Amino acid sequence: MEKYTDDEDIMVTVELDDGTEVDCDILTIFTVNERDYIVLIPLDADGNHNAEGEVFLYRYSEDKEGNPTLDNIETDEEYEAVEERFDEWLDSSYFEEL
Repeated sequence: MEKYTDDEDIMVTVELDDGTEVDCDILTIFTVNERDYIVLIPLDADGNHNAEGEVFLYRYSEDKEGNPTLDNIETDEEYEAVEERFDEWLDSSYFEEL
């Protein structure tokens, strides 16, 4: 994963299973069961959020030097717990905007 700053936005480039690289904005990082997770929004060719509203969910950690690492979520149970926490975050973010 590559991490860089551009006009205060932090962007990451992830490599998908098929070898395709996708630039993404970081939406949020949160904790579930003492493990951190990151939500990424893929960007289109013009650098805009994708029209489909697709997001990527990954495990998130940092090494001793603070370099970020993304790992796949391993089980359906883990994914469901992360997805539920993300839905809660979305709900609270929506209400904060009102």
